[in-house]
Amino acid sequence: MTVIAMPTAETTTRDSVLNGRLEWTSACPLSHLIPGRGVAVLLRGGEQVALFLLDDGTLRAVGNIDPIGRAAVMSRGIIGDRAGEPTVASPLLKQVYSLDDGRCLDDSTVSLPVYDVRVWAGVVQVHSPLRGRRSVETVDSGVVS
Repeated sequence: MTVIAMPTAETTTRDSVLNGRLEWTSACPLSHLIPGRGVAVLLRGGEQVALFLLDDGTLRAVGNIDPIGRAAVMSRGIIGDRAGEPTVASPLLKQVYSLDDGRCLDDSTVSLPVYDVRVWAGVVQVHSPLRGRRSVETVDSGVVS
Protein backbone atom coordinates (compact mmCIF):
# COMPACT_ATOMS: atom_id res chain seq x y z
CA MET A 1 0.00 0.00 0.00
CA THR A 2 1.26 3.50 -0.87
CA VAL A 3 0.73 6.32 1.59
CA ILE A 4 0.50 9.82 0.17
CA ALA A 5 0.96 12.76 2.52
CA MET A 6 -2.00 15.05 2.04
CA PRO A 7 -1.83 18.64 3.22
CA THR A 8 -3.78 19.13 6.41
CA ALA A 9 -5.56 22.25 7.57
CA GLU A 10 -2.43 23.18 9.50
CA THR A 11 -0.24 23.23 6.39
CA THR A 12 -2.45 24.95 3.81
CA THR A 13 -1.89 28.56 2.84
CA ARG A 14 -5.40 29.64 3.85
CA ASP A 15 -4.98 28.17 7.29
CA SER A 16 -1.71 30.03 7.78
CA VAL A 17 -3.66 33.28 7.34
CA LEU A 18 -6.14 32.13 9.97
CA ASN A 19 -3.40 30.91 12.28
CA GLY A 20 -2.74 34.30 13.85
CA ARG A 21 -1.13 35.99 10.89
CA LEU A 22 -2.38 39.38 9.85
CA GLU A 23 -5.34 39.82 7.53
CA TRP A 24 -5.35 42.65 4.97
CA THR A 25 -8.53 44.59 4.18
CA SER A 26 -8.72 46.73 1.03
CA ALA A 27 -9.91 50.24 1.86
CA CYS A 28 -9.90 52.30 -1.35
CA PRO A 29 -7.66 53.33 -4.24
CA LEU A 30 -4.82 55.58 -3.07
CA SER A 31 -5.93 58.19 -5.62
CA HIS A 32 -9.25 58.61 -3.76
CA LEU A 33 -7.59 59.85 -0.55
CA ILE A 34 -7.19 63.56 0.09
CA PRO A 35 -4.11 64.70 2.06
CA GLY A 36 -5.03 65.90 5.55
CA ARG A 37 -8.46 64.24 5.53
CA GLY A 38 -9.50 60.92 7.01
CA VAL A 39 -11.74 58.08 5.91
CA ALA A 40 -13.37 55.35 7.98
CA VAL A 41 -12.62 51.71 7.12
CA LEU A 42 -14.56 48.72 8.43
CA LEU A 43 -12.35 45.65 8.83
CA ARG A 44 -13.68 42.13 8.38
CA GLY A 45 -13.83 41.50 12.12
CA GLY A 46 -16.02 44.56 12.66
CA GLU A 47 -13.21 46.85 13.86
CA GLN A 48 -13.43 50.47 12.71
CA VAL A 49 -10.26 52.19 11.54
CA ALA A 50 -9.53 55.83 10.73
CA LEU A 51 -7.22 56.02 7.70
CA PHE A 52 -5.25 59.19 6.91
CA LEU A 53 -3.09 60.34 4.01
CA LEU A 54 -0.71 62.93 5.43
CA ASP A 55 0.63 65.95 3.54
CA ASP A 56 4.04 64.26 3.19
CA GLY A 57 2.41 61.34 1.33
CA THR A 58 2.59 58.80 4.17
CA LEU A 59 -0.38 56.79 5.35
CA ARG A 60 -1.47 56.23 8.96
CA ALA A 61 -4.30 54.20 10.47
CA VAL A 62 -5.64 54.25 14.04
CA GLY A 63 -8.83 53.10 15.72
CA ASN A 64 -11.87 55.10 14.68
CA ILE A 65 -13.55 54.96 18.10
CA ASP A 66 -12.73 57.95 20.31
CA PRO A 67 -11.86 56.31 23.67
CA ILE A 68 -13.07 59.32 25.65
CA GLY A 69 -16.15 60.39 23.66
CA ARG A 70 -16.95 56.73 22.80
CA ALA A 71 -18.08 57.57 19.27
CA ALA A 72 -16.79 56.52 15.85
CA VAL A 73 -15.43 59.93 14.86
CA MET A 74 -11.63 59.81 14.68
CA SER A 75 -11.69 59.67 10.86
CA ARG A 76 -13.19 63.18 11.03
CA GLY A 77 -10.44 64.42 13.34
CA ILE A 78 -8.15 67.37 12.79
CA ILE A 79 -4.72 66.38 11.43
CA GLY A 80 -1.68 68.21 12.74
CA ASP A 81 1.62 67.63 14.46
CA ARG A 82 3.40 68.25 17.74
CA ALA A 83 7.14 68.73 17.48
CA GLY A 84 7.14 66.95 14.12
CA GLU A 85 5.08 63.98 15.33
CA PRO A 86 1.89 63.50 13.22
CA THR A 87 -1.29 63.75 15.28
CA VAL A 88 -5.06 63.66 15.04
CA ALA A 89 -7.33 65.63 17.39
CA SER A 90 -10.69 64.17 18.29
CA PRO A 91 -13.49 66.25 16.77
CA LEU A 92 -15.50 65.82 19.99
CA LEU A 93 -13.41 66.95 22.94
CA LYS A 94 -10.19 67.77 21.03
CA GLN A 95 -7.83 65.29 22.75
CA VAL A 96 -4.75 64.86 20.57
CA TYR A 97 -3.44 61.38 19.65
CA SER A 98 -0.16 60.37 18.05
CA LEU A 99 -0.60 58.79 14.63
CA ASP A 100 2.70 56.95 15.18
CA ASP A 101 1.83 54.96 18.30
CA GLY A 102 -1.77 55.90 19.21
CA ARG A 103 -1.01 57.41 22.63
CA CYS A 104 -3.06 60.36 23.79
CA LEU A 105 -0.79 63.37 24.23
CA ASP A 106 -3.28 65.01 26.61
CA ASP A 107 -4.20 62.02 28.80
CA SER A 108 -1.71 59.19 29.31
CA THR A 109 -4.44 56.79 30.48
CA VAL A 110 -6.00 56.37 27.01
CA SER A 111 -4.74 55.44 23.55
CA LEU A 112 -5.93 54.40 20.11
CA PRO A 113 -5.00 51.09 18.47
CA VAL A 114 -2.57 51.51 15.55
CA TYR A 115 -2.80 49.53 12.31
CA ASP A 116 -0.22 48.90 9.61
CA VAL A 117 -1.03 50.15 6.13
CA ARG A 118 0.26 49.21 2.68
CA VAL A 119 -0.45 50.11 -0.92
CA TRP A 120 -0.95 47.02 -3.08
CA ALA A 121 -1.51 47.56 -6.82
CA GLY A 122 -2.69 51.12 -6.14
CA VAL A 123 -5.16 50.07 -3.43
CA VAL A 124 -4.68 51.07 0.21
CA GLN A 125 -4.94 48.10 2.57
CA VAL A 126 -5.12 47.96 6.37
CA HIS A 127 -4.33 44.92 8.47
CA SER A 128 -5.06 43.74 11.95
CA PRO A 129 -4.61 40.53 13.92
CA LEU A 130 -7.58 38.23 13.72
CA ARG A 131 -9.52 38.19 16.99
CA GLY A 132 -8.98 35.27 19.35
CA ARG A 133 -5.84 34.04 17.67
CA ARG A 134 -2.18 34.27 18.54
CA SER A 135 -0.33 36.92 16.57
CA VAL A 136 2.92 36.02 14.83
CA GLU A 137 5.59 38.21 13.29
CA THR A 138 5.28 38.77 9.54
CA VAL A 139 7.41 40.38 6.89
CA ASP A 140 5.60 43.43 5.50
CA SER A 141 6.80 44.15 1.99
CA GLY A 142 5.43 47.29 0.43
CA VAL A 143 4.24 48.83 3.71
CA VAL A 144 3.87 52.58 3.61
CA SER A 145 4.49 54.01 7.06
